[in-house]
Amino acid sequence: MRLSLFVARRIAFNRSSSFSRFIINIAIVATAISVAVMILAVALVNGFQQVIQQKIFSFWGHIHITQYQPNAGPLTEQTPFIADPEVVKQLKQIPGILTVNAYATKSAIVKAEKDLEGVIFKGVDRQYDWKNLQQFLQEGTPIHYRDSSYAPEVIISVSLARELHLKLHDPLIVYFIQGAGQPPRARKLTIGGIYKTGIEEYDKTYIIGDLELIRKLNDWEPGSIGGYEVFTNNYKNIQPIAGAAYEVIPDKLFMRSIEEIYPNIFAWLRLQNKNEIIILVIMTIVAVINMITAILILILERTNMIGIVKALGMRNFNIQKIFIYQAGYIVLAGLILGDILGIGIAVLQKTTGFFKLPEESYYMSVAAISLHWWEVVLINAGTLLICLLVLIVPSRVIRRITPVKAIQFK
Repeated sequence: MRLSLFVARRIAFNRSSSFSRFIINIAIVATAISVAVMILAVALVNGFQQVIQQKIFSFWGHIHITQYQPNAGPLTEQTPFIADPEVVKQLKQIPGILTVNAYATKSAIVKAEKDLEGVIFKGVDRQYDWKNLQQFLQEGTPIHYRDSSYAPEVIISVSLARELHLKLHDPLIVYFIQGAGQPPRARKLTIGGIYKTGIEEYDKTYIIGDLELIRKLNDWEPGSIGGYEVFTNNYKNIQPIAGAAYEVIPDKLFMRSIEEIYPNIFAWLRLQNKNEIIILVIMTIVAVINMITAILILILERTNMIGIVKALGMRNFNIQKIFIYQAGYIVLAGLILGDILGIGIAVLQKTTGFFKLPEESYYMSVAAISLHWWEVVLINAGTLLICLLVLIVPSRVIRRITPVKAIQFK
């Protein structure tokens, strides 16, 4: 074993100019590029999914608790019920639940001079926890509530303000749809803030205002709400948290995760995992093909040496190990260079954001990066293991080489 390793090291670190040296350099570069692409693919997919999920959850929470409505969609107005502080208290005591906010929605039309736009008015009360939505505010402040009446401020999106040619503190008229053949009810409100999530489904649909206004428009009883939005500490724990929450909420209430409300967005996010797997498989195949080509050329160039060591009594398996070790050196060199290249580009992107994206298509203006050390380790270990295992097959060509013909080979 030591002899095979010694010979492999002498060949691998031989600095003499030869065709095999050129092939080895190409194999190292190809392996490095493959590893770098795999690292960047994982980092970009992770970053993309985290940013989109964080935006979705920050705007709407992780779980919605409402009265049961068959075939309810994301834009369905809720059936009201009286908020119960005791239920909220018990929900907050469940491990994993951070905040519980009351809300209600109502269909409306926003009018500014000659322009009209259909929207959903999301009403929140004075106990609303603004820390999640605060990050999306581009201008203005959260709603300032009044004791005697509803707050006249609303928060609209950047895209809606652009389409309606509005700016901060501008007045606007909101026509609330009453249904049942009743005419819309108009209210003159003021733009108190402008937000931007980058998610078109939100930015072009929702404006945020006072829940008390919806109560008055719908003639609800004092304290009525449309539902609760629940924020958890980890979206992966939604199912066990929801199971515990079902034991707390009244029987008349129904619970849905935000993934059930917006399945198309989460299906799109899951599709990114398939793209990631495809890239990893393709890059692994590229690395393997390059290594197979390199080892076959090395065997061909060292045919004379193989014949001599066979004549001296070295076994086929030990000769195979010489080239497996040499391939290992090549793969390791490629892994090190690939790690430096991939991690370096990832860090550069995370710190500078030089790679931009069309926000209307990807919901973010800069490619997000999220990379974990164990993912880099898995990529390196998997590439090394797969390459070395696959190279056992072409190295078996050595068994067919006879000493007499090999020594005469030129």
